[in-house]
Amino acid sequence: MTIRPGRLFRTACIILVSLLFFLPVWWVAVSALRPQEEIFKYLSPLSPWTLWPRDASLTYMIELWQGPFATAILNSIYITVVTLVIGLLISAMAGFALAVMNFRFRETIFFVIVVSFLIPFDAIALPLFGILNKGGLQNTYTGLILPGIGNGLAVFLFRQFFMGIPKEIREAAQIDGMGWFGIFWRIYLPLSRPAIISAGLILFVFQWQAYLWPLIIAPAPEYKVAAIAIAQFADLYGVNYSLIFSAAFFISLIPMLVLVVFQRYFTASVASSSSKG
Repeated sequence: MTIRPGRLFRTACIILVSLLFFLPVWWVAVSALRPQEEIFKYLSPLSPWTLWPRDASLTYMIELWQGPFATAILNSIYITVVTLVIGLLISAMAGFALAVMNFRFRETIFFVIVVSFLIPFDAIALPLFGILNKGGLQNTYTGLILPGIGNGLAVFLFRQFFMGIPKEIREAAQIDGMGWFGIFWRIYLPLSRPAIISAGLILFVFQWQAYLWPLIIAPAPEYKVAAIAIAQFADLYGVNYSLIFSAAFFISLIPMLVLVVFQRYFTASVASSSSKG
């Protein structure tokens, strides 16, 4: 078997780039096992202990889960799961209507949805806070969840995916007397696993990494999420880097596992969406 130099070079470049992305993550994981005084000790000069803990200990990870951070990460999980369930259902129904049903101003509504996910959420966070605050939704799970449910990009992915399903399937179901909801629930939704996973990843990442919105809508301690709770380990009296790195490791671990497992479905859905108008 002949190894082509060009292919070998590309493989080496891919491995090198992968290592450059992986090493910071590995260093955070290793630092979570180090005592406070050793976290930055081996960065200059570099040594074998830079990427391996000399005195590894689970003390700080255990301490982390015995404090308020445990409640915060459970809040994040709860908010994210509820957002996924409700958000996917709403996005799928909206995408189905825009792809299959003919109604007035359909294209205009789709244009508005496309424009909506081009606007940074931070630009509308304060006006949105004013609306929800007047509705009495500050310091509630509902206030934390609502902005993540309506996601224009998720609707776009479902719409594009549903447009790729042959219309003959829908027409056959209509001839048999099936209504719109039955067509959606029993035919289109079961076929849309790649779109469900891709849209789910978008909703998951949006809600899991949210910082500004939880900070302003739910300042009460019992509603803190993981991204906010990590700030409690730094105050005027010092910074507990061991706890910060331990918290950062757990906050990063869950989305990394989710992305690794479902990445191929996301790629397939995006490629499929780009080929449909």
